[in-house]
Amino acid sequence: MLTMTALAFIFARTELFFNQIILLGIIIIQVSELIRFITHTNREIAKLLMAIRYSDFSISFKGKKHGKSFQELQDAFVEIIEAFKKVSVEKEAQFKFLQVIVDNIKVGVLAVKEDHGIELMNKAAQDLLKIATPNYWKQFQQLQPTFANELDAMEDNERKLIELSIKGEKQQVSVQINRLKILNYRYTIVTFQDIKSEIEQKEIEAWHKLIRILTHEIMNSVTPVTSLSETMIMLLEENGQPKPLENLSEETLEDLRFSLKTIQRRSEGLLHFVEDYRKLTRIKTLELKEVNVRELLEENANLLSKEFEKAGVKLQTKSEARMSVAMDRKLIDQVLINLLTNARHATENHENGLVEIHAYSSSHQSVIEIKDNGIGIDETKMDQIFIPFFSTKEDGSGIGLSLSKQIMKKHKGDLTVKSQHGQGATFSLIFRK
Repeated sequence: MLTMTALAFIFARTELFFNQIILLGIIIIQVSELIRFITHTNREIAKLLMAIRYSDFSISFKGKKHGKSFQELQDAFVEIIEAFKKVSVEKEAQFKFLQVIVDNIKVGVLAVKEDHGIELMNKAAQDLLKIATPNYWKQFQQLQPTFANELDAMEDNERKLIELSIKGEKQQVSVQINRLKILNYRYTIVTFQDIKSEIEQKEIEAWHKLIRILTHEIMNSVTPVTSLSETMIMLLEENGQPKPLENLSEETLEDLRFSLKTIQRRSEGLLHFVEDYRKLTRIKTLELKEVNVRELLEENANLLSKEFEKAGVKLQTKSEARMSVAMDRKLIDQVLINLLTNARHATENHENGLVEIHAYSSSHQSVIEIKDNGIGIDETKMDQIFIPFFSTKEDGSGIGLSLSKQIMKKHKGDLTVKSQHGQGATFSLIFRK
């Protein structure tokens, strides 16, 4: 600026012609130096940006200095590179850490990108399926067609038990699918594990419990029948020989008649018990239809209103107006009647007995809650109430809750309970969407 000002000042003076030429040469040199300086700065900035773009943090900015300001710029570049290098190292360490964890957990993990590329398949998944990690989903379908078809048919957040035959060995695999979006890409995350041994152990425990209960109930019926049969034989025999008909007194005949009636009654009781057991093993195929939940609850409340009035128990219902659920109406009616009857029994001797039915829905499930303020359930019995033939009532068959649980499982839902002794109980019918 100073040189150009001086040139402009002497420009019109012909006697200073050589001074004008000298100043013009200085301006040309200064402009070229300024262009070179700016070009060098731009190249350094471009070098920094390209290093960040390709994560090349080995680049150096130490070189010829062009003044204090440029030195500060170079120092700033070095600090930026060091910061990015630190973040990159930390990210790489976290990735390695997570990779080690994923490879060492005993649950198979499979991640499929929306372009059908397989992003991840951990060691547990490879060992379980006995295959190496394929690159694409089509390759996986060729290696495991049955498993792949089952996965394609599953909904988001769905859990399922799948039986696979892998190289002649049958396995019970528990599978869960989650679908999510990360950085504008959609991923399908599949987690699965072989639970055959756990299922077998639980089956053995369930059989032990069931056999113990069946044995108890059958012995309760058979023991008096055996005892009465022995008594009848004693009345009809003498010294190991049948008594003559004329030796049978009226009292003996009455005793025989009483014994036969008792045997008949106990036999009928045993038949009813066996019939109840058959109910547990023969739930019909579901006939699913969309049902308005408010209408369902109001109809069941009206059906049982007289019994609740007689017991002095108040029954209240609350539901969203447009809430509907796909269900087998007859079976769910059976569940609701059973739960409402149990709630009435629990509150009928309670002052200000109250049973509330509350239905609500969320993004992933619909729930019908039946809550009472009755005596509640003892904590020691909470894990047994869904076992067949177990009942907390003296005259209970122990079938209702177990059957209700099975019906809800058939609907791919669940029946749960929360209770504290003396503070009522809440049973929840959960319908998963």
